[in-house]
Amino acid sequence: MKQRIRVVGIVSRGDDILLLKRAQGRVEAEPVWELPTGKIAFGEQPEEAMTRTMEEMTGISISDLKLKDVITFVALAGASRLYNLYIVFEISIPIDAKVMLGDRYSQYKFLRQGSDVISGMRLEDATLSVLSIELGSNAPRIETRNVANGATIYIDGASKGNPGPSGIGYYIIDESGHEVKRGGEFIGFATSRVAEYYALKEGIEQALELGMRSVRFVSDNLMLVNQMNGIYKVKNQDLMPVYNDVQRLIREFEAVAFVHVKRGFNQQADEQANLAIVRHFEKEDNVI
Repeated sequence: MKQRIRVVGIVSRGDDILLLKRAQGRVEAEPVWELPTGKIAFGEQPEEAMTRTMEEMTGISISDLKLKDVITFVALAGASRLYNLYIVFEISIPIDAKVMLGDRYSQYKFLRQGSDVISGMRLEDATLSVLSIELGSNAPRIETRNVANGATIYIDGASKGNPGPSGIGYYIIDESGHEVKRGGEFIGFATSRVAEYYALKEGIEQALELGMRSVRFVSDNLMLVNQMNGIYKVKNQDLMPVYNDVQRLIREFEAVAFVHVKRGFNQQADEQANLAIVRHFEKEDNVI
């Protein structure tokens, strides 16, 4: 599997976020918009790479940047799967800061967090992931098109006791951030690890039933995400049956990504998983 490691900056000027338009697209695609993104040169620390990237791409010298997150996901690159690791920095620049673009970009925009709605902009896939994961509802609302990871499905598993009574939950939104569906199910007595994988399986089945071909699955369980991205191997025998089912099902997608987020960004799926457990026992009490 090919690997790509990048630094990326969420550059804010007051309440606005900076996006850059590439000077030209690939032969088969139009130019895309993205956050300031760069490679890490040999011998560089990520902070140094981010500082250099900002100077080269925007002409802005920064002295204050903060490590925000590290996200991983897998996407298709031709016939291969590309493993992506993005080191995300939070950068604030002065209101009067002037952007001077280099050769790589032809245009820039500052979009208001949570309010701007821009149609006709094609976002680079990693930028879409970073904005939706790190800013959530505060991300600029962009009506995207031709984005590989069109839909996003948040998944979560809950176990009361680990092992104990367990539930799974999912929350599905389309590429414009509109809710498509949410739900949950009681799965019986299981560990939290098993519940997480059954939540992923349910999310995949929901996506296929809805006819989705390009999907990004989001989980707050780092182990599951790393295993699905091929960073770690699955060695637990209790996971193998559902893991094998998941591997078979994801072949149905044209493009698929697995992304880790902090628990606070996965509240809807978590709520559905816990509600499924509550509903199960309420139903049993009513029967008795």
